Amino acid sequence: MPSLSTVVRRHTDLDADDVVWLQLLLADWQIIADLSFADLVLWLPDREGAGFWAGGQMRPTTGPTAYVDDVVGTFVPTGKRPLVDAAFAQGRIAREGDPEWRDEVPVRVEAIPVRRGDRVIAVVARNTNLLGVRTPSRLEISYLQTAGDLTKMIASGHFPEPGQRSDHADSPRVGDGFLRVDAAGRVVYASPNALSVYRKLGLTGDLAGHVVADLTRELVPPRKRPDEETLSAVLGARAHRDTEIGSGDVALIVRSIPLRPEGHHIGGLILLRDVTELRRRDRELVTKDATIREIHHRVKNNLQTVAALLRLQARRIDSPEATTALEEAVRRVGSIAIVHETLSQAVEETVDFDDIADRLARLVTDVGLAPVRVRREGRFGLLQSDQATALAMVVTELLQNAVEHGYPGDGGREGEIVLRVERHGGRLAVVVDDDGSGLPEGFELDSSPSLGLSIVKTLVESELGGHLQLGRSPLGGTRADVSLPLDGPD
Repeated sequence: MPSLSTVVRRHTDLDADDVVWLQLLLADWQIIADLSFADLVLWLPDREGAGFWAGGQMRPTTGPTAYVDDVVGTFVPTGKRPLVDAAFAQGRIAREGDPEWRDEVPVRVEAIPVRRGDRVIAVVARNTNLLGVRTPSRLEISYLQTAGDLTKMIASGHFPEPGQRSDHADSPRVGDGFLRVDAAGRVVYASPNALSVYRKLGLTGDLAGHVVADLTRELVPPRKRPDEETLSAVLGARAHRDTEIGSGDVALIVRSIPLRPEGHHIGGLILLRDVTELRRRDRELVTKDATIREIHHRVKNNLQTVAALLRLQARRIDSPEATTALEEAVRRVGSIAIVHETLSQAVEETVDFDDIADRLARLVTDVGLAPVRVRREGRFGLLQSDQATALAMVVTELLQNAVEHGYPGDGGREGEIVLRVERHGGRLAVVVDDDGSGLPEGFELDSSPSLGLSIVKTLVESELGGHLQLGRSPLGGTRADVSLPLDGPD
């Protein structure tokens, strides 16, 4: 299904400012569809004047749909929809007396011109499935009256309201809680859901007749409500804005839309949504994230303590072989500690492995006997924490193996190790090339007595589900080639 921008670009002469205006309308027209109990279709004029293209469609959540199929991207020639033609040409709301029948369903159609400045740039067709119409309640009458005011504002160019949209992803809808207020901000009608919200705030009577801003000041302590300017603007329905307020354990989002059907302010629509449970879950997630980061921090500290104890033990042992083994254990523990240190500072359970790889390279080369530098090409990107821990061990062992066995450390030339990384097709390729002395004659990975290579092979194949190959490097030394599937974000 094509987007609004695509339909505009392909079939109309509307400019960029027109598109922005229409996008503002589409951002809020779920409210109009719900208040109208009707489907809305946005019709855009063809650049050749041959008819109209459907650029948007919205179904109501409060009633049955009048359209079974999507119509966005379809074309209707001039004369096919007389009401749309009339609304666009005359710049006025066009209605018909008799319903239109679609798939044995009677549909009442109304065409509303979309005015921007002194031009009509599109038409909104409001289509009501009459099979769902019954004797209206007070709620439905209030909905329809408010929808009528909003459609008049669209036709006169007073809706949508220019400016920034709401920052709340959980912005309230019509069914969450509906208030209709007069020009003084006094409640004319409150839906049952809106009344329930204010009962949670501490209201004991009815909402009707109350000035919403004054009532909210009585029920909500100052520290739980916005500044006075915002409170008066939103709860007085004098600004197209939203805000969040609460009282004790209750939190709600309030959104207002001023009503000016004839150009002057007559009151407004206020939508309420109880987000108490959402905010409680948000707090739990924040607490959980903080706890996880603290755990990683403590694991890092414990690993550093283990490394320090091993280092002290290595200094007290006379056997060179035992000292070397303990120093290798210190390095392995340190590589895991680096991952946990990074995770303790991260918000998500993913880490930027590039920083870890660079720190591991410094860790390995700082303890090497020969002057060797590591150069990284490419990016690891973000990896899941469990994958990062195993890969940190793999990278450490491969780099250490290259430093230890590729360069004799006799004061000769400076060596270079290239750590090359590439993401492709859902896999991560890691290549370690060195220009050292290369593999010994007759080397076989499966029969190698090296503990480091045994660790690498086990981690790559068992933990990471990848493959490891060793061979001759184009640089003249050894190449270690690791390929593994990515289970984290690219």
